[in-house]
Amino acid sequence: MIDPEVPVGKAEIFPDASEGKWEPPDYTMKQIYDAIPPHCFRPNTFLSLGYVLRDFAFVLMLGLAATQIPSIPFPHLRHVAWFTYAFVQGLVFTGLWELAHECGHGALSKSKAFNHTTGLIVHSFLLVPFHSWRFTHSQHHKSTNNLDRDIAFVPTLKEDFDNERVTHSKAWEMVEDTPVVALTTLFFHQLIAWPIYMTINNFAIERMAAAPWWKRSHFYLGGDGPNFKPENTRDVLISDVGIALAATGLWAAVRWFGAWNVMLFYGFPYLWTNHWILTITFLQHTDVSIPYYPTKTWSFLRGAASTVDRDFGFIGRHVFHGAIETHVLHHHSSRIPFYYAAEASEAVKGVMGKHYQSDMKTPYLWAFWKNYTQCRFVVETEESSNIYFFSKNE
Repeated sequence: MIDPEVPVGKAEIFPDASEGKWEPPDYTMKQIYDAIPPHCFRPNTFLSLGYVLRDFAFVLMLGLAATQIPSIPFPHLRHVAWFTYAFVQGLVFTGLWELAHECGHGALSKSKAFNHTTGLIVHSFLLVPFHSWRFTHSQHHKSTNNLDRDIAFVPTLKEDFDNERVTHSKAWEMVEDTPVVALTTLFFHQLIAWPIYMTINNFAIERMAAAPWWKRSHFYLGGDGPNFKPENTRDVLISDVGIALAATGLWAAVRWFGAWNVMLFYGFPYLWTNHWILTITFLQHTDVSIPYYPTKTWSFLRGAASTVDRDFGFIGRHVFHGAIETHVLHHHSSRIPFYYAAEASEAVKGVMGKHYQSDMKTPYLWAFWKNYTQCRFVVETEESSNIYFFSKNE
């Protein structure tokens, strides 16, 4: 079974480049597909639906339990209880988000109607325009770690980083690399970056910034922007309607229950979910061990191999449905449902050999902080190689 996100005829092509000491992947996509057990490509619709219903049941149970928090007689314990609820519900929301992500790849069922309907419902509940995100996410899979075409956490070249630094004031230069400033910047990034990306897309990428913000938006219905073609308009409209219905439901809840209660039960868990989605994506594609390429040296297989598996324990494997632990597999074959991903991932590791990248030892959140503060720009490892790695900023 061939994944539609693998460019036909390009998956096994490696452009000539001066690699220096770095060795490009020497396996093929055919070897990958041959190694994966055939049943991993056959999703079970009823099993998939069971996981979706299970996660919604968790959301409901946590919400019902939270209705008892106001009866706690001690104010400090109430604050702790609300924080705990928001954190745990945010984890469950993130698990649902990942199930909708699987739907976007057509991984939860052979039925397109099931994937699209389920993904639309779940993502709309989480204020994500499902089809619009599906289109841009597909572009990410088709151009992973391509410095010219990728759209997810594209690193900055050293010369661009240096050019930006010279515009900073002397006062900012003195404090911008301090931990307190880095932590403050990170906090606000995690708070607002995802809704900004949905609304005006990644304006930090030059080719995106060239278009007006409304044409970059995931809600834009025209076919003349950088993200969508005219034939995508119907699906984008359906996504917009889904978000409008979800927003209407939230507005009704605010009118009925009050804005603060809606924030407690939905808003704060939603913010936690945005944090986790950004963290997960960042760590899947940011590390000193993986290369980045301009188009002239990029291939689909090189991009797929330039991803990182990590370990987030019980939360990662059972609440986030293995999205963190099996991402390398996911970029080689995105239509394998998560409940077969661990098995398929072991098969893929055997084919990839030394080209498989993972960090299962570094605590997950420490890896996030370390890479956020150290991975600032990429440099060519060898002159004229057109292969880039992060230079540690220590």
